[in-house]
Amino acid sequence: MSEEDLDFEISFYEELIRDKPDFVDVLVALGNAYTRKGLFAKGLEVDLKLVGLRPDDAVARYNLACDYSLLKMTDECLRSLEEALRLGYRDFAHMESDPDLEHARQDPRYRDLIAAHRAGGS
Repeated sequence: MSEEDLDFEISFYEELIRDKPDFVDVLVALGNAYTRKGLFAKGLEVDLKLVGLRPDDAVARYNLACDYSLLKMTDECLRSLEEALRLGYRDFAHMESDPDLEHARQDPRYRDLIAAHRAGGS
C-alpha cells in the first residue's frame, strides 16, 4: 500500500470515528493503520480505547501489548500480554514471529511469561 493510500485510509477512518467514536470495527482498523504508518502513540490511544470498550477481549489486550512494545514500554507490554493470555489469547506462533513484539521478546520476563502459559499456567 502506498503512503498516499495509507494516509487516505487513516483520514477515512478518523472521519468515521468523529461521527461514531465507539465504532469498534473502525477503531480496530484505525489502530492497525496507525501502526502501519509508524504512528505508534496514536495506535496506543486507539487500543486503550478499545480495551476500555471491550475489557475482556484477548485480542484487544494483545494489540495493546504490541503498542507498548513498539514504544519500548516493556513493563506495560508484559502486563498487557499477560492479561491477553489470561483472557485466552493462545497464538504462540504469532507471538514468536510478530515484529511488533520484537522489543518485548528481548526481555527474559517475556520468555518466562510465555513458558508459564504454554505449560497451562494462568
